[in-house]
This record gives sequence, structure tokens and C-alpha cells, in this order.
Amino acid sequence: MDFDTLLHANFGKLDTAVSDWNTLVSNLKKLDTDANDGLKKTAFGGDWRGVNSDVTRKFISKTVGEFADAHTQADSIRNILRDTLGELRTFKGNLTEAISNAQTRNISVRPDGTGFVVRAADGDAGKDVKQGDVDSVRDQIKGILDKASESDSTAARVLRSLVDQADKGFGDASYKDRDQAADAVKTAEDLAALAKKDPSKLTVEEFDRLNAGLAKYNKDDLFAEAFAQKLGAQGTLDFWAKLNDPNARDFPMDGKRFDQYVELQKNLSLTLANATQSASPEMSSWKTDMLIAVEKPVNGPNGVSGYVVMSNLMRWGDYDDDFLNSYGSGMMAKEQEGVRNGRSPDQIWGYHGGGLWPHMNTTGTDFGFDPMTGYMKALSNSPDAATQFFNSEFIDKDADGNPYKRDTDGDGNKGHVDLTNFQYLFEERDWMREQDDEGEESISGKNYMAAALEAATTGHPAGELPTSETVAHSPEQAELYKSVVESVSKKPELLTDNGYMSDSFGQMTAEYMPDINRSLRSGTEGEGDLFIAPGATADIKESDTTRFLYALGRNPEGYAAVTLGQHNYTSNLLEYHSANPDAFIDGNKGLRASHQVGEVMGEVQGILGAGRAYESEIQGGEADAKYNAALDQASTWGGAIAGTGIGLLVSPTAGPGAIVAGDLAGTFAEEAISAITGGMKKDSTDEVLFRNGKEWDSTREDTAQLLERGAEAAGKASGSPNQELERSIASSAEDGFNNAATNVKTYIDGEGRPRDLQEE
Repeated sequence: MDFDTLLHANFGKLDTAVSDWNTLVSNLKKLDTDANDGLKKTAFGGDWRGVNSDVTRKFISKTVGEFADAHTQADSIRNILRDTLGELRTFKGNLTEAISNAQTRNISVRPDGTGFVVRAADGDAGKDVKQGDVDSVRDQIKGILDKASESDSTAARVLRSLVDQADKGFGDASYKDRDQAADAVKTAEDLAALAKKDPSKLTVEEFDRLNAGLAKYNKDDLFAEAFAQKLGAQGTLDFWAKLNDPNARDFPMDGKRFDQYVELQKNLSLTLANATQSASPEMSSWKTDMLIAVEKPVNGPNGVSGYVVMSNLMRWGDYDDDFLNSYGSGMMAKEQEGVRNGRSPDQIWGYHGGGLWPHMNTTGTDFGFDPMTGYMKALSNSPDAATQFFNSEFIDKDADGNPYKRDTDGDGNKGHVDLTNFQYLFEERDWMREQDDEGEESISGKNYMAAALEAATTGHPAGELPTSETVAHSPEQAELYKSVVESVSKKPELLTDNGYMSDSFGQMTAEYMPDINRSLRSGTEGEGDLFIAPGATADIKESDTTRFLYALGRNPEGYAAVTLGQHNYTSNLLEYHSANPDAFIDGNKGLRASHQVGEVMGEVQGILGAGRAYESEIQGGEADAKYNAALDQASTWGGAIAGTGIGLLVSPTAGPGAIVAGDLAGTFAEEAISAITGGMKKDSTDEVLFRNGKEWDSTREDTAQLLERGAEAAGKASGSPNQELERSIASSAEDGFNNAATNVKTYIDGEGRPRDLQEE
């Protein structure tokens, strides 16, 4: 800050700017409120269906989100400007006072170009002034100017960084004043300097400071960007690789912090993920540099692959979608090149086996040798990136060295085929064998892949509940789900031999109940009005659905998720059609619709029950204990599904096909799920249902009971009780179970035909 500039500063324009920003913040807050209370509520409460529903709602949701981000960004800018204005005013006052005080001591302070000169006053007035007093005044004024310069320059830097956070639209970083933003940047630079050190030279205190700082600031946008920039792409890889190098001469911190590596891995991953969300030119360069750096080994030509190192820093956080897809494309290109040359993933990624090979993952689930494992975990947190990745092509059928052949037309002859990334990873890849920290074979690679598929097909991070913004599926999501069903149908052991994937497959299926139900109904006329879905749907064959549900039914977690999802969807459909009898024009309108709903309900439960019964036949009494435990464990998830109304996808009060936007707690769906998951707790009729899986008839009877009670509840809720429906819907379920028995016998090679598995 120039001496003369600060001394004669006129803050009128800056005052006006702060005032204008105050007005803008107030107006944007009102727009944000109006957008949520008006635009979003109207859009999400309307009658939208099909692809239009998915596109329109997502566009409106994104637009509404931009209003919130605009308000947040404007608020931060206003706060920083206001704080900086106050600081500069204070510094100007300090400077004026310092000059005045110097003059009373016969010390002259004058501008000199961009600087200033301090000396004793001319003539007799300054003859007794000591040089030490002059130096003291000079240092005081220099200190004021330094502070003013820091305030001015850091304000400019953080304001530019805030504006650059989003490539389009607005960022959501929030700061109360300049100090908070500037401190975040300064701390990031200090911690990055520590990470640049040779890890073997890090002291315990420095490690603790780095770990604690990343833990505290990893959600701070400016901190994350500044840390990543300062450390650099190559520096990031070097740090993590060297920290985990078992061949190093000196262990970092003398081995005293090995137990805290997992926290550092997590905090570093979260920080880097946050940093990639920035659209600033500097972070764009960092992402490009990283995509180049991972193509080479780290720590020399015989070092660990850059992909292996970076993938293990992707297990937490939401990485930028474009970066994730570019990263995945590069990694899959390397893997494709390897398989075309007859190499296995172990050989492609340089794992030599045995010896002191670096363990880049510290979580205990696996050693981190396979870069696909960490990358799958990253995709499970980033649904849009996951959808694009799995639907992308892995290999073209005409590619040189394509080793994959299949009989695609049933003529007995196999030919080379195209494969998507999903088909390669799920159906063909020879996943690397690793161990967990208990010495058992690790399941994390395929398990994270299943979680990534859950995110890719549902539109929300794996393990989270659907929301009104994610419940309408896109054509790409629906197409991927169809591929999942068909793949398991063709080769069920892909799922049954890896049962730990069934929880993810079951939960994604619970969100595709309209698609499953449609696939089991004869004909397609009016199915959109009968089994309502707000977005795109997967066109699945009855045979594929049967084999897929049967495979899920053989796993306790898969069975539990689909059972709860189906009962939730069916219960609310009954209520919907009771309240909207004209929504489905076929026979006796609402009555006919409810009977078809009940029939398909019976068919779904019959197929699932057949799979469960088969496992009971194999395992004996312990199977029921596992299934019952899975139902109990799913109670929280199932209750949340019912409490929000998600899974139904429609609201009886909002017109045909409208998505639920409000709270449906208290509907029969909640009671039905409670009855199934209640464990030793009894429901309103003192019954705990679906506890005996060995006898297929018991499942049929439980389903009939819930349908009868659901029909009664639907009639009461709509104000139009229908005793005929209550008396007859169980027979519809019986028809559905008969259909299930036929389908299992027809489509599954003799395994677990329901009536053959009843107790003698």
C-alpha cells in the first residue's frame, strides 16, 4: 500500500459499493426464499412424468440452488468488502495519528514517490531529535503500511478466488470477514509447505499440525484450493507415496503416528476432493497436471503407479465430475491396453506380490494395490460421474487384441463384442486378490463397485436416501439399471457368489419398483397410469426380472431391501388408486387397478420368497435367523423410506402422477414396514410378519394379510372405503404367487421351485 494512497484515501466509492452489496444480499435472500417456496414447490408438486419430469425437475432444482449460491457468494463478498473497508479506515486513521504525533516531536514525515521519508525537522526545531526516535517513527509507519497492504492484497486475492470457484453460476463458500478467508489461505500454504518436506523428516508435532489442520479446514473452499495449488499435483503423489514407503531408510515420526495415517488419508482426500470443485484457472491447471502425473510411476521408474497412489486419496469426498471421468477414462485406457496384450490387473498396475510393496491404503479393508478400488469408492460419492463412467465404452469389438467373445444371436457362434465399463468390471474383470487387516480375503473392490452402481443408477450417493430431486431417473440411469438386471439374469453367480454386493443391488432395486412391477405385468397398455414412475423407466423382460429377484432373494440384505421397497410402493399405490379411481381406466377403474397392483405384489414377493426358501433348504434353520436379522437391521432405512413417502413417487392429493414432496409419515406404508421389521416388537395387530421363510406359503399368507390391511387403510385415507376390494385383494396376491411359481419353474433351471420347498 503506497504511503500517499493511504494518507489521502477517499473511501466514498467503497462505501457505496458496500451499500450496494447490502442491497443485493437482501434482494437475493428474498429471491432464494421465493424460489424455494414458489418455483420449486410448484414444480415438485405438479403432474410431471417420463423424461420431461427428470429433465425439468433437475433443471429447476439446479436453478433454485443457484439462487442460494448467489446469496451465499454475495454475502461473503459483502462481508469481506465491509471488513476490509473498516480495516483500511482504521489504518488511515493510525497513519494520520502517527504523522501528527511525529510532528509534535519535531520529526518530519513526507511522501517520497511511492514511499515516504522520515527525518528530523529542519533548522533548530530538529536539532535535538535522536536518530532512534526517527527510526521508531519510520518503523511504526512502515508497520501500518504493511498491515494495510496485507489487508488490501489478501482481500483482493480471496475475492478473486471466491468468484473463480464456479465455472458457471455461483460458488457456495461462506466467510464472515476478510480475516477468516485470509487465515484459511495462509494456513493452507503453511500446511502445504509441511507436506512438501521429506516425510521421513517430519516431526511428530509437524505431523499432528498437518493432520489437525486438514481435519479442521477440509470443507473450507479457499483453504482446499490454496493447499492443493501450493502442494501441486506431483507433490501430492510424492507426499503420499513417500509417507507409505516401507523401504524408506527412516520411518516418518519414528513410526509413532502409524495409527493416525487413516485419519490423514481421510482428511487429505476430503481436502483434495473439495479443491477439485473449484473452477479457477489455477485449479484447472492442477487437475490437468494430475491427469498427466498419474500416467507415470511415482518415485522413479520402478515406483508405484501414479493411479495407484491417487486412487487411494479418492476414498472420501465428492470429487469434480469432469475430473473423475477424465481420470477414469485414462485409467481404463491403461487397463484396456493391458487386457488386449494379455495382461492381468496385477501386471497392469505393477503389483509384484510379496516383499515390501507399498500399502497405499491405511483403512484396513485392503492394501490399496488396485487403483480401481479407490476409484469405485470415489464414484459411490459422485452419482453423475458414476452414471457416465459405467455407461462409457471400455472396448470396441473391432479393437486389435479384443479378447472378449460372446454368442449374441443364439446361433452357437461367438464373436467379438463391444463392452461398456460396467460390463467389463462386473462381468469380465479379474479383480486383484488382496487381504484386509485381519488376513481375510478383501471384498472391498467389488463391494465399492456395487456401491458405485447404486449411486450411478439412483442419482444419489450410495447409502443415502432418495430425495424428491433424485427420485426421477434419467434415461442413462434407467438404461444402466436394465444392464445390471440383465447381467445378473444371464449369470446369477456374479451376484450370488459375491453376496456382499446384494445390499447395494437391493437398495437400488427398491428405488426401481415401478420398473420391476411393470416388467411383471402382462401387456403394456396403461402401465404408466397403473405403476407410476416420475422419470425414465427401464424396459426389462419378465424373465430377466424373475432371475434377478430370485438371486436377490437368496441374500438376506437383498431380500430385506426389495421386500421393504415393494411393500412401501404397493401400499402407497393402493392409497393413490383409491383416491384417484379415474387415473387408470380399465374395468372398474380404481378397483381393477388395485387388483393388478395386488397381483404383481404377490408375484414379486413370491419370487423373492422362492429365493429365500432355496437358501433355507440349503442352510437349514440358520438361514431364517440371517434373514430376520437383515429385516431388523433394515428397519431404520425402511422407516425413513416410508416416512418421506419416497418409493411411492406419487401423492394421492396432488393429482395423478405427482411426486411426493411432503411428509407421508403415518400412511399405511409406514405401518407395513414396521410390521415386517419390528423384530420382537408387535405391530397394531400383534403380528410380526415375514419371519418364517422356509415355508413359502407363510410368505404368501403374510403378503395377503398386508394387502388386505393396506386396502382397508387406503379406503379410509381416501374417504371411500371399498369392502369388495378388502375381501378380494388377497385372491389377486394368490394369482401373483401362482405366477411367481410358474416363472421360477420356467426361467430358473429347477432351483427352488416354491411348492417343492415347503416343509414336509
